[in-house]
Amino acid sequence: MEKKNLAEKAMTEGKGILRLAPTWVPRSFCRPGKRIKLHPDDYFALGMERGGICERWLGSLAKALNGPKTGETEGMSYVLEDAAVKSTRLFKDYVDELGSDLIGEQLMEKYGTWPTFAKLYDYDKPLFHHLHLTEEMANKIGMHGKPEAYYFPIQYNSAYLGRFPLTYFGFDPSTTKEQVMDCLKNYDLKDTRITELSRAYRIQLGTGWYTPAGVIHAPASLVTFEPQWNSDVNTIMENVTMGEVNPHHMLTDCAPEDERDNLEAIFSQIDWEESTRPDYKETYFRVPKVKSETTEAIEKWVAYANEWVAAKEVTIMPGQTYTLTDQACYCAIVVQGHGTFGGFECEAPELVHYGDITGDEYFVSETSAKKGIKIKNTSSYQPLVLLQNFANNNPEVPASI
Repeated sequence: MEKKNLAEKAMTEGKGILRLAPTWVPRSFCRPGKRIKLHPDDYFALGMERGGICERWLGSLAKALNGPKTGETEGMSYVLEDAAVKSTRLFKDYVDELGSDLIGEQLMEKYGTWPTFAKLYDYDKPLFHHLHLTEEMANKIGMHGKPEAYYFPIQYNSAYLGRFPLTYFGFDPSTTKEQVMDCLKNYDLKDTRITELSRAYRIQLGTGWYTPAGVIHAPASLVTFEPQWNSDVNTIMENVTMGEVNPHHMLTDCAPEDERDNLEAIFSQIDWEESTRPDYKETYFRVPKVKSETTEAIEKWVAYANEWVAAKEVTIMPGQTYTLTDQACYCAIVVQGHGTFGGFECEAPELVHYGDITGDEYFVSETSAKKGIKIKNTSSYQPLVLLQNFANNNPEVPASI
């Protein structure tokens, strides 16, 4: 059977829902927090030299930028085509072959693909002070920019918040450009302590933030649900993070070849106005907004009021059945409970081996999202909770805070 016919068959059998296999991503620069349900024996499943698995990517077409040993499809999601034999195929192939039948005409016409994904990242220590390139800057190296949103799910953070549950955003408004340039000039000479120029906010579970591309930030050590644009571009401007040295190449990896020795060009990657705005929290902190609330379920927007990505948290009460209706395609992950999602059995995993198939991740076509997905919570005791991430084409997303 031709590949496109297989994709159409999977869509028909799933009634517009594709079941995705877990996509695990290692990182060499930070230790895993070990809270994303992976078996403790498997955090170094790709080899010690690759680092520990710290991230799970959801509905991803993007390849991870993980150095010269990165696999050809590392970071990219797979569709489970046959659960009995665990056969899978790249989610990207499904998007390419099905096009608007899967993601809708608007996204297909504007981007030609599913332009976003989400991740669960899980670091025991905070990440370094870094930024993601704007679209303009990323285009110089043939990549896309990376705006992103954060949500801090209670289900993954109830026992341990990591070693530093605060996030640095931007720079204090009193900071001068000369102070930041001094940090870049001394990157290879001493601990520049660049976060002394920043502002830290203690993270509140069940809330979130939006981070525009170009804003420097150092994320907290919580498990974070992160809807983002299809990219993995970073410029690391902090040279020592909690005693761990960040090599020079992390400052220059995402600069064009002819700009890697030009500190002024690297500095220009910073969106200075957004990074130093005095009302940063008032502008980018996100409290959940209730979309609907019934005796059966609660829907809350947890990422909204930006031009790029959106996300919802949906809670189905014990023993209840609910039809979830949306105006755009999306990826969904179950973070608590068990039941059915459309025609699939679904559950939040408690412990997963690398390579195991789970029943917690799904992609829903635009047509099926508009018709509505019937979700049943088969537990008499606990809620069934899932997180959805959307691109920027859902007209129901709140435009303001």
